[in-house]
Amino acid sequence: MPRIKPVDPDQVPAKSKPLLEGVRQKLGITPNLMTTLAHSPAALQAYLGFGQALSGASLPGKLREQIAVAVAGENSCGYCASAHTLLAGKAGVPGDEAARNLRGESSDPRTAAALDFARTIVKKRGHVPDAALRSVRAAGFTEAEVIEIIATVAVNIFTNYFNHVAQTEIDFPVVDVPEPVAA
Repeated sequence: MPRIKPVDPDQVPAKSKPLLEGVRQKLGITPNLMTTLAHSPAALQAYLGFGQALSGASLPGKLREQIAVAVAGENSCGYCASAHTLLAGKAGVPGDEAARNLRGESSDPRTAAALDFARTIVKKRGHVPDAALRSVRAAGFTEAEVIEIIATVAVNIFTNYFNHVAQTEIDFPVVDVPEPVAA
């Protein structure tokens, strides 16, 4: 049961209404994540703005979804794992590959390097060792792409943590995630 419920449709803050409408037009639905974030128009706008900015990144959308799946797996976020597995599929990631991505693995070496780097960012809270940066660069990632991997990790950590706190009800086909590691 959600600890922060989605905003009541009759009480959506005025500044959140056009943002939610934009989401509905783009996705055909307004996911519970968005309607829960809508309590704070600033938070919803920040999240949507971050995503919009990354849509123009040099890092392909397919890989950004795979990173989102890996980050959700690392953070044990069922909501994001479920949402991004669906979105990854729409971006062309086969189901078996998405399942590997959830564990931070990939059948493609370049993708595997990006996912390993992303998971290292999460595990090390950004304090990645030099070897991790050398490894992702050796896989052919440019400085811009490395920065975009970091940005993709950051926005997904936000939603992972938000969903943990809010206990957002999953409104996508449910994907099982690993149990969280004890803190």
